[in-house]
Amino acid sequence: MDAEVVLQDEDMEGSWTLLSWLAAFVMVFGGALPYVPQYQEIQKSNNSEGFSTRVCLVLLIANILRIFFWIGKQFELTLLLQSVVMILTMFAMLHLCCTVQNTNRVSTKRHRLSDLDLNYFWKWSAFEDYLLFCFGFTVLCAVVTLLLLDSVVFVEMLGSLAVMFEAMLGLPQLLQNFHNRSTKGMSVKMVLLWTAGDVFKTTYFVMNESPAQFWVCGSVQILIDMAILLQVLFYSQDARV
Repeated sequence: MDAEVVLQDEDMEGSWTLLSWLAAFVMVFGGALPYVPQYQEIQKSNNSEGFSTRVCLVLLIANILRIFFWIGKQFELTLLLQSVVMILTMFAMLHLCCTVQNTNRVSTKRHRLSDLDLNYFWKWSAFEDYLLFCFGFTVLCAVVTLLLLDSVVFVEMLGSLAVMFEAMLGLPQLLQNFHNRSTKGMSVKMVLLWTAGDVFKTTYFVMNESPAQFWVCGSVQILIDMAILLQVLFYSQDARV
């Protein structure tokens, strides 16, 4: 009888370990999944105007900050790996958008980071400018973090900034849809996957007792996702009228 109980406990432990690994895998790569349909949509239409590249800006800043937050307060390794995957995904999206925009460009005028023109911030013509900006931002964060790493207040503030930016993930897309009075060119599948992913990761944060900043961020993201989905319904009704 005791042997049967031991075997059952081992089976349950093995099942729980498998589920934990599966959840970790989804956390690492699941965040990048919503951008696959948007990437395909841009490739298919050869038009990137429906997608706000400021989504990439928000996620790049959020995940760079999260990496430095991890250095100061080492939480789950899963979330660190997720940040690395998300940064690579955003670079892939920016590279595609730059390629498409340069292909469709009518004017020969190119906007570069070196122009220091705030009117064209994050609207540069060359992908290299986005890389350069992120490199400079990373170096700045590294210097400040090394100087203030012993400060608990600074580390917690870093974490709060990281999740605050991540919580605003959908806001640029929400504002762009409002400005365009349309959701044409935006992948609805991307937003649905955002919503599913945000619900999953918020649950993951709560169950794994992650720092409070993370589940608060997830809750805000779910609200913004729902607002974008309402825009899809609203603007589709306008189009039918």
